[in-house]
Amino acid sequence: MLVLLDTNAYLRLAKRVRPAVGISFGQKGYVLTVHKSVEDEVHRNPRLKAKYPWFDADEFADERLAKQIRLSEDEKQSIEAAQSVLHGWVLSDVDRYTSGGRSPPGQTDCWLLALGQVKSAIVVTDDLGMHELAKDFGISVWHGYELLDKLRSAKVVDVALIKEIYEALEANGDLTKSWHEAKHTVFVKIFGSKGG
Repeated sequence: MLVLLDTNAYLRLAKRVRPAVGISFGQKGYVLTVHKSVEDEVHRNPRLKAKYPWFDADEFADERLAKQIRLSEDEKQSIEAAQSVLHGWVLSDVDRYTSGGRSPPGQTDCWLLALGQVKSAIVVTDDLGMHELAKDFGISVWHGYELLDKLRSAKVVDVALIKEIYEALEANGDLTKSWHEAKHTVFVKIFGSKGG
């Protein structure tokens, strides 16, 4: 089963979970993958390019290119149609997607969820607006920390690496509220409870 990383999920994990894409893990045979839209989003955004200078290093660029998901013309048309429906749904009730500090899913977000819907893939994103939209349409989504937990269960990552990832996210000011909460729930055996 395909597990599709959005831009932020890829940027949070790819430098430390090696290889980051193309690996198969777990009893269900999950396979991590990215789409070219991740590449495009980073290259369009000077802030991301500056914050993640390793992104275009040969090791990462070659891996993404080799393991990128490829789409047929029929799939592309189905994804565009689904994206239009998803984005229309968001625009019909934007306020619903901006509560609780969320930002409404944009065109790229909707495209990625549409890709997940068409390919029956799990989309990994920490964007709470995308989680809300995915729930409305029955699209499978995981938070980045859920993927990390599944990688730990499959022995792809160990406790030391999980701690290193958390330390890096904290140092970069990139530790989202959901990741912070997961530290003392999902990863309680590693970090302990909040009181401990």
